[in-house]
Amino acid sequence: MSNSNIFADRNDTKKFFRQAILFVLVGLVLYVILYAAADQLVYRYAKRNRFFMVNTAPIRDYDHVFLGASHAVVFDYEDMNARLEQMTGSQILNLSAVGSGVVVNRLMLDYFLANHQTKNVVYFVDSFAFYTPEWNEKRFQDVRLFDRAPFDPSLFLILFQNLDSRWLSWDYLSGFAKINNADRFKPDITEDEATKFAKTYRPLAQIDKQRIEYLYPSELDPADFRRYLGEFENMIQFLKHHNIRLTVIKPPIPTRIYKMLPNETEFDQALKTILDRNGIAFHDFSLVSNEEKFFFNPDHLNRDGVLNFYDKNLKQVLTR
Repeated sequence: MSNSNIFADRNDTKKFFRQAILFVLVGLVLYVILYAAADQLVYRYAKRNRFFMVNTAPIRDYDHVFLGASHAVVFDYEDMNARLEQMTGSQILNLSAVGSGVVVNRLMLDYFLANHQTKNVVYFVDSFAFYTPEWNEKRFQDVRLFDRAPFDPSLFLILFQNLDSRWLSWDYLSGFAKINNADRFKPDITEDEATKFAKTYRPLAQIDKQRIEYLYPSELDPADFRRYLGEFENMIQFLKHHNIRLTVIKPPIPTRIYKMLPNETEFDQALKTILDRNGIAFHDFSLVSNEEKFFFNPDHLNRDGVLNFYDKNLKQVLTR
């Protein structure tokens, strides 16, 4: 091969690599633009996403932080949080999330405490969230948890440091959930809050049965139960170490639903054992303020139910 051909091949190779690098750089620039645009849309349209709420919290120090699953989420519908703040004279941030067990709630708590403080944590417990990974580690697979989460290095670090969510840290950093969010131009208000919260549910046995089957595994695994109770006690000890008071509450549910809950007596006994040995206040409101008229679906309080629960029960707990 002649020298001229060798030089030509080298030039072609250099040209190829220059074009490849340019292509990659253009792609990266476009991706950064998309990422920045998606992040700006989060700030424009997000309202209920819990990571967004922590990131944009208007104050640093709170009196109460609420944790739990969907039975606590209703306390943040419409102006319910503001009303409770007014009734109790306190600053409250509700970080409960639909279908979220102790693993998810611990992540929310860690993120909040990275840059904020609270005097009290109020944990609204539901037994279903202690029986299966479905409401714990597997909840991290739901992109809706993160599709309105603004970019925040502290959240990335918390996700990375947590073994249950480490795999998710890179997905969060990539911004895929935000960029691919089909509802990015809409406020993140659920149908329950937007159209059902003011209504009253008329019980249907089949719907009630489906609800229980959805929440609870067909067979309760004692190992999973012990594990998530252990995670809960770890959180209790963490809060103690940081001088944060914990109150545990079981929210109201209809009597007919309560009777369908599997293993509820055993759950209560196991929970009370942990709470007693740690000196934690426990308030079981499962069967109080639970008239049928106070629910918009099988087991969630409607607007009247929330306000009634505030006035008769929760206000007194928070102001003690």
